Amino acid sequence: MEYDQWREQLQTTTVPVDEHELDVAYYDEGEGDPVLFLHGIPTSSFLWRHAAPEIAEDRWVIAPDMVGYGQSEMRDSFDRSIRAQEAMIDALLDELGIDSIAFVGHDLGGGVALRYAVHEPDRVDALVLSNAVAYDSWPIETIIELGLPGTIGEMDVEDLQGTLDGMLRSTLAGDPDDAFVEGIQAPWRSEEAKISLSRNAVGTNTSHTTEVDPSEIAAPTLLLWGAADEFQPIEYAQRLESDIDDAEIVGLDGAYHWVPEDRPDEYTKELRSFLDGA
Repeated sequence: MEYDQWREQLQTTTVPVDEHELDVAYYDEGEGDPVLFLHGIPTSSFLWRHAAPEIAEDRWVIAPDMVGYGQSEMRDSFDRSIRAQEAMIDALLDELGIDSIAFVGHDLGGGVALRYAVHEPDRVDALVLSNAVAYDSWPIETIIELGLPGTIGEMDVEDLQGTLDGMLRSTLAGDPDDAFVEGIQAPWRSEEAKISLSRNAVGTNTSHTTEVDPSEIAAPTLLLWGAADEFQPIEYAQRLESDIDDAEIVGLDGAYHWVPEDRPDEYTKELRSFLDGA
């Protein structure tokens, strides 16, 4: 699936986050038990182009663009940290009338899911963390640099596209799919979007994961990890498995950070098996 096709399927609603009313775009398909997928930086809900439609065959799938990302609000006036994204998720669930979810999070989205499972245990029936930020594992150097005023001030939109293209192509397993790379780049092709990505990078705050205790997570948890990831090494999954009472690791060999894209069939198979048993 290409990004234009994905974008055409998205719906939009407005939710309160802190003192702001923010537009949130989201994928909404299927019926049954709700599963929420959340991406990280610098991706969007398009990260789930393979897994979400498959899981939506027998479940209700919600996959939002975090605020500051994708087709969601990008104006330069609100917090984009994982604390704020957690508040967005809570408000979105209220807006959609959803009491509880299976929460699937990747990268920063995994950090949001981790926090939410600790803070709202009654709303998380099952938890899946994939190459998620945790403890003090983040932010990585590339993201730190994107948040520096000097970096973004000297970079035009074309430069940013080149940076994203190089980062993605060098960290995907095998021969990168052009449709995926271009789809991740697509939302960042404007001056407003360039500034939004910089603000998103500034919002990466290690304290937002070090302040929560994973041992407080009650939900059954799957740590579905790209085993060759250098951004969020599998050692962090092993630490999470040790700290969370009901947790198991499934490492996908040969998959790097973008594990839902690197190994889409294996990823969806393991995810479905876990959700069926959770």
